[in-house]
Formats: sequence, structure tokens, C-alpha cells
Amino acid sequence: MAVSTEHPNPDGGFFPDRAYLAELVRPWKLISFAIGSGWLLFGALNYGISDWDVGISLIMGGLTYLSAPWSVGTLLTAVRYRPRNWILRIALALVAAWIVVDGVYYLYHCTMGNQMLRRENFYASSALYFLAGSIWLYRGSLREFFANVRHLSL
Repeated sequence: MAVSTEHPNPDGGFFPDRAYLAELVRPWKLISFAIGSGWLLFGALNYGISDWDVGISLIMGGLTYLSAPWSVGTLLTAVRYRPRNWILRIALALVAAWIVVDGVYYLYHCTMGNQMLRRENFYASSALYFLAGSIWLYRGSLREFFANVRHLSL
């Protein structure tokens, strides 16, 4: 049984639906999010980087979990199927990514008065945002994932 990683209806709405929200509570996604959040919190507490603290780790990590799969899925669907308003879809997905990767970062650190390493953060956070979105984009359980992998190798 093949499980799709893309938006089930390319001509559907721009924004996440109930199926997307249901995917966010899959145990393997929650566990991987918890592991990633743990790593972010460990780094915030131990690396001593001026713009990496617990607050920004929780905000950016949480927003990445909520939005990155949608952004990546929207980009893939827009490029692959070219639905109506596909350029607008790409723009919305990239704006959502920018808000999480740089917008929230800038607002948080201006509010907190922290020194910012904005360019460096943008490079690192962009890569992690799209990597996480690519991993969490998969719609299915781990059992289904491994069944799909076995099916591909036949």
C-alpha cells in the first residue's frame, strides 16, 4: 500500500486541513519532534551562543513542527502539478518559512535585547526547517513507511 507524501488534492485550498492536523499527532512525529527539541534545548543551555536560548528554541522549534511539512508539501505540489495560483502557493510557502526561520528570530531577539547572528542563523535554520519538513511530510505510520521501502526494493 503506497502512502502519499504530497497534498492529496493539488487543487485544494492553500492552508492545512484536518488530515494535516491529524498527521501532527502521529507518535513517530511527536517522538522525533521531542528528540529535536531536546537537542535544541541542550544547545541553548550548553553551547553559549549569544542568540541561542531556551525561548527561541521553543518558539522556532514548535513553529517548525507546525508549518514545515505544509511548506514543503505546498512547494512540491505547486512545482509538480502547477495547480491554479501555483506561484501564489510557492510564495505563501516561502513566506511561512521566512516567518519561522527569520521573522520570529528577529522579533524575539529585538524584544529580548540579544545580540543577533542573523545571517548565520538564517543559513542553519533554513536547512533544518526544510529538512524537518521533508521528514515530517510523510503521511503514514512507521509501519507503512517500512512497508513502502520494502515495496520499492522488490
